[in-house]
Order: sequence, then C-alpha cells, then structure tokens
Amino acid sequence: MRTYETNSPQAAGRILALMMVVDGNLASAELQAMHRSKILEHIDLAPAAFQQLLQDLCDDMLTSTVHGAVQLAHGVIDSLLDEIDDPDLRRKLLQAMWKIADADDWLADGEAVLLARASAAWSAETNFRQHAA
Repeated sequence: MRTYETNSPQAAGRILALMMVVDGNLASAELQAMHRSKILEHIDLAPAAFQQLLQDLCDDMLTSTVHGAVQLAHGVIDSLLDEIDDPDLRRKLLQAMWKIADADDWLADGEAVLLARASAAWSAETNFRQHAA
C-alpha cells in the first residue's frame, strides 16, 4: 500500500475512496453523497485527483487478494487511518464517511468495520483529542 504525507489531500482522499469500495461495490449514490458533502473542497483535492486516488487504491488492494478476494488486514486499515492526525480533519472525514455509508441505504459489514476502526483510532469518544492521563 502506498504511503502519503500525514494530513495530505491524498491521505484524506484515500480514506474516502476506501469508504466507497470497502463494501465491494462503488455505488453512484456514494459518489454523489461525497460531492454533496463538499469534503473534496475542504481537503483541497480536485475530482480528477480523487479518481486517480481511487484507481491507485484499487490497484493496491488487488495486491492483497486471498483466494481471489480482497482482504485488508486491520493493521493496514489502521496504518491508513494513522496518516490523518489533525482533529478537525478527522471530524470532517468521519462525517463524510458516514454520509457515504448512508448513501445507498445499507451499512455493509466492511463499512461498519471501517467506521468503527476510524472512530476508535481517531478517539471519537473523546472529542477526537487525547486527554492527559
């Protein structure tokens, strides 16, 4: 899997792309929901650049097939999520991810796993910020 600079448009865009394909199906309703959310403008990523990120992600995912099925280990998902450490960006991405997941009126298992891992990794329960112990 490629690596991107922390909090870069590419790192953020790849999270959105993963949200769209993690259920095994890229629905047009999900693309429309993403565009309506204006998240690409927020992360300063042109639609054409997003399409390229989506293609690159799919290419990378195809290298991790097991018995003909794409499987991303939790560690891989976590490493992608770790490329985002800005609290505001995390909030915006998680909001957009929920909109994408809801767009087709079906929360697939893969979407639920990604949303749960993002919430846990990004400390959603603590307002996306780590508190001093």
